[in-house]
Amino acid sequence: MGAGGRMPTSVSKGQGMENEVKHGPCEKPPFTVGQLKRAIPPHCFERSLIRSSSYLLRDLFFVFVFYYVATSYFHLLPYPFNYAAWPIYWGFQGCALTGIWVLGHECGHHAFSDYQLVDDIVGLIIHTALLVPYFSWKISHRRHHSNTGSLEREEVFAPKPKAEIQWYLKHLNNPPGRAIVLLNTLLLGWPLYVAFNVAGRRYDRFACHFDPYSPIFSASERHLIYITDAGIYATTFILYRAAAAKGLTWLICVYGVPLVIVNAFLVLVTYLQHTHPVLPHYDNSEWDWLRGALVTVDRDYGILNEVFHHIADTHVAHHLFSKIPQYHGMEATKAIKPILGEYYQFDGTPFLKALWREARECVYVDRDEGDPKRGVYWYGNKF
Repeated sequence: MGAGGRMPTSVSKGQGMENEVKHGPCEKPPFTVGQLKRAIPPHCFERSLIRSSSYLLRDLFFVFVFYYVATSYFHLLPYPFNYAAWPIYWGFQGCALTGIWVLGHECGHHAFSDYQLVDDIVGLIIHTALLVPYFSWKISHRRHHSNTGSLEREEVFAPKPKAEIQWYLKHLNNPPGRAIVLLNTLLLGWPLYVAFNVAGRRYDRFACHFDPYSPIFSASERHLIYITDAGIYATTFILYRAAAAKGLTWLICVYGVPLVIVNAFLVLVTYLQHTHPVLPHYDNSEWDWLRGALVTVDRDYGILNEVFHHIADTHVAHHLFSKIPQYHGMEATKAIKPILGEYYQFDGTPFLKALWREARECVYVDRDEGDPKRGVYWYGNKF
């Protein structure tokens, strides 16, 4: 990690954290957003509807191919290959659909085209097909970008201060307990978040992405939540009709399991983007937008970087300039790394290994023991 991919410790790129990891920088950066923007080639901010659509068509092509092969040929395979083929389909289809989810994410940021209406129509269709409340998520995700790194206002995956950790969590930071927590988070984390605001920002009353009167939304945004809910109801009805016509088992195999994989990847990628021992968090006395935007780390997912449209390995640049299209993210990242210096964080640890490690090391946040009065918090796991 660090400038140009340098690590802020003696650990080299791609290795784990067997050695003690030092904290990243938390002082006000010696650069401005304007300086970073000027370093990025102007064409990186240009959005092309044709080019963005080509990525969507590519992903839809693979989704159709995987579906066609599974539904047309798997039943022709001899036993047990007719059953063994399905997990392969689930993995490939889950990854392809995650790529489509990311393009919906592009639409939510108005990075898909120059036309806001087009972006919202495409995003609504894409996300609704995956049972994602598009406008609801778009609004809360915008707040996430506005408040990243803030202990009081972060919208999702806000770390808990040590004093607020519930007693039973202290007994789960061991291999069996950690496996249970991670499995539950990956399988149920996304639906629990959108339905019950689990792991989300604390509000003074119940918050839900499907409730137009939820405290997440303003009065002027309520009509968008009604549109979102109507889309979810329509998709649910289509799925019901498909199950009635083809059978529930068919629907689970063709659509249900890949959707679970999409949701798991969404939680995994988001968690690893903002959870790392080198990353600080700030209370209101220290937080500002630029330092908060830098509370993120780029990760390497190998071939999945391309499948996921570089949402993981260009996330630092994305949090600074969220309207840059995904196909310009790599170039923008390369342009700003020399200016970011040690404020740029990258970890090339294999993502499953990193997931296990961060779940072990990043249990809570607490003030630095060397400066307990300052409003800067760091991850820890010691009780």
